[in-house]
Amino acid sequence: MLTEAQIEEMMARVRKLELKAQRLVRESFSGEYRSSFRGQGLDFDEFREYQHGDEVRFIDWKVTARMNEPYIRKFHEERELSVMLAVDISGSADYGSVQWSKREIAAETAAILGFSALNNGDKVGLLLFADDTLLHVPPDKGKRHLLRMIREILVTKPQRAGTSVEAACNFLIRTLKRKSLVFMISDFQANPIDKPLGKLARKHETVAIRVHDRLEAKLPNAGKVVMMDPESGLETRINTSNANLRMGYAKLMQRQNEGLESVLRKHGILSTQLNTHEDPLPPLHQLFKSRTRYRAR
Repeated sequence: MLTEAQIEEMMARVRKLELKAQRLVRESFSGEYRSSFRGQGLDFDEFREYQHGDEVRFIDWKVTARMNEPYIRKFHEERELSVMLAVDISGSADYGSVQWSKREIAAETAAILGFSALNNGDKVGLLLFADDTLLHVPPDKGKRHLLRMIREILVTKPQRAGTSVEAACNFLIRTLKRKSLVFMISDFQANPIDKPLGKLARKHETVAIRVHDRLEAKLPNAGKVVMMDPESGLETRINTSNANLRMGYAKLMQRQNEGLESVLRKHGILSTQLNTHEDPLPPLHQLFKSRTRYRAR
């Protein structure tokens, strides 16, 4: 249970995140978000007489037969998106070897994406997950709604520390009734991920935001240390002065990362990686630009 002082400190961090995210959105992201993530389809508007150059496939033959003139169906783009932020708050999310933890980077990223969506008139929702789904906030509009979600990312504690991307994907597939844009923010240190992500990507546009800490990829030469898995609690004593051990660990982490990238490519899931020791803005900019190029094909 958090003390009043801890709650006040947490809310101060949420307010700082709000100010920072709104400034970044105004200065950098509003136009990129709008051009990258548009509506998910077309809504019927009206019938009108066929004109030279119109798409023949839009001719409505019933109306044409009734009016004795060719008529087509007009559509307008469905502008509003339903955006879901699926955030991993498992035990590994609280790790950070420098100033910020992966959970704090996830909260900042969610704030930036959330304010971008709200400024564009889109609804934003939240799913927090660890070894199972923990909290679901349906998509809605409004600053207070978004600030509540950011606070929940920072303060919600799972009872068990494991990670289940599969549980999150299955929940979203069951819950989201219309095609939505899902940002999954996680370190993706979980199994299985291939089939669950594939099922989710077939039903909803899915973007993977991988949150990473540099010490997870490469061990420092720090002598004998005790390493603890934050999700299982298992402790292991190792000698990081052993160059072969450090090399083997780095190769193992590289293979895991390559495997994840292969899964994301296989299912056409756009992705980027954020690091706890770096500003998240450049990778997010690149993500938006990549999405714009993808849509232009």
